[in-house]
Amino acid sequence: MWEYEHGIDTNATPEAIWRLWSDVENWGAWNGEIEKIEINGPFAEGTQILMAPPGDDPIPLVIVEAVENERFVDEARFGGLLLHTTHRIDPAGEGRNRLVYRMEITGDGADEAGPQIGPGITADWPETMAALVKMAGG
Repeated sequence: MWEYEHGIDTNATPEAIWRLWSDVENWGAWNGEIEKIEINGPFAEGTQILMAPPGDDPIPLVIVEAVENERFVDEARFGGLLLHTTHRIDPAGEGRNRLVYRMEITGDGADEAGPQIGPGITADWPETMAALVKMAGG
């Protein structure tokens, strides 16, 4: 298994962050690694998202959990690999919150493939999360 987690403190409200998360078609406004994105239903468990990074083929993601104003989890499969990404909002006290993204890569060959592909996937998280909280008013 390969794993990575990044967090950022903010005074943005969970509701403001959730509004941006659930507006999938506009993720590109705060995530520069999205060239095109589509969602095939509501922002809810079981819905598929097709996300295309610049110059790459679309990556199918499935929302496997969505708890309004708290967290959502998506998964992507590549052959025998499973990329499981949790996006959550943790209370940090005194009107502040901690936005946390966590990726786990498991499955056949994850110990070898994870360190090869994981850092490239998560490299933009600090900038992406900072842009998200800025747009959310944090």
